[in-house]
Amino acid sequence: MAAGYLEILRARHAVRLLTGTLVGRLPNATAALAIVLFVRAEGGTYSLAGGLAAAYGVANAVGQPVLGRWVDVHGQPRVQLPAALASALAMAGFAFCGTDPLPLAYACVAAAGLCTPPLEGGLRALWPSVLGKEEQVHTAYAMDAVAQEVMFTVGPLLVTLCVSLWSAEAALLVVNAVGVLGALSVVVSAPSRAWRSAPREAHWLGALRSPGLLALLGAFLFVGIALGSITVASVPYADDHGGDGVYGWMMAGLGLGALIGGSVYGARQWRGEPAVRLRALVALLAVCYLPLMLMPSAVAMVLLTVVAGVFLAPAIACAFVLVDRHAPRGTVTEAFSWLVTTFTVGSSVGTGLAGPVVETGGALWGFAVPAVAGGVSLLVLAATGRVLAAPGGGTVVAASSENDPNRAVEPRFSSGDRA
Repeated sequence: MAAGYLEILRARHAVRLLTGTLVGRLPNATAALAIVLFVRAEGGTYSLAGGLAAAYGVANAVGQPVLGRWVDVHGQPRVQLPAALASALAMAGFAFCGTDPLPLAYACVAAAGLCTPPLEGGLRALWPSVLGKEEQVHTAYAMDAVAQEVMFTVGPLLVTLCVSLWSAEAALLVVNAVGVLGALSVVVSAPSRAWRSAPREAHWLGALRSPGLLALLGAFLFVGIALGSITVASVPYADDHGGDGVYGWMMAGLGLGALIGGSVYGARQWRGEPAVRLRALVALLAVCYLPLMLMPSAVAMVLLTVVAGVFLAPAIACAFVLVDRHAPRGTVTEAFSWLVTTFTVGSSVGTGLAGPVVETGGALWGFAVPAVAGGVSLLVLAATGRVLAAPGGGTVVAASSENDPNRAVEPRFSSGDRA
């Protein structure tokens, strides 16, 4: 299993790009927690903390595809680094000004979210030029999904460590300063400076004019709903089975399952159509959510959350391949950013939806939401199967289609077009 990953990590620039992207995304991964801890330290209410965190999340969802489109047009260094600096300065303004006046606080967190650089989509646009081989790019997508799980586990620990050693204000400043250094490490690298998007057709819809991409976004909206609803449904269960400690283990179990599943998935070279494989992975994901409704003892429940997370990272990694395949020429960063945005919005919707469900029917019905959402995602994929099928009557398009170093002809275009 390790051999395939080591082969990728030995490629020139690979470790630097992966590490820089993960470090650069640290402020985004920890923003909600850092904002809540800071507001509470300032004496604000949980409602205010939630409102500010939500403002950041909404602004981030809007900003990612917009900045992604700018990256496709102007290149990575001219967009990523200024955006990272602007986001960090806005969060620093929030840290120094606090929650009074309130409009300024909302403006600062919204600006920080809006300017968060689309490093995630940028990295996936760079993999083809760094690795060159289609099967290596697919493995890199899986490794990318696994690394995200590590970041979302380690990031909150770093924030709480900063808070305990210094203060909540220091945590905001340190995390965002480190994020700027991560973005800087990426944009000054040779692959980032040399990368250019393919010539694009001017169109106000950008990447969204692709029916295949719209089908993927529709499916992953419901995958996000499933994940967001689990975080809420787990709260009343934990309250009845041991409290916050059990809740923490359940969330860690989801991350561990995704880590295991993504690692195994990326270690193998998969044949066949990725659209068919994605339907199978989402079906397994939905099935693995069903046992959560059994609500057994705490230890057994944690094990069930591990199982529930196993197919998440593989499904995301497989979706990356399809996003690259269906993104219109010149929109690859924007297309990946739309997937990030849709997943984030779905998670927020799931969180909001599960609350009233839990209030009405308890944790049991709360755990039914992810199973239903997973089933709806599968239905979307099944209904759009023809749209998601490989372009050119089933011809496999290289994962490096957007930046193919061999200048390979793309079957989805006329024979004269090259990516």
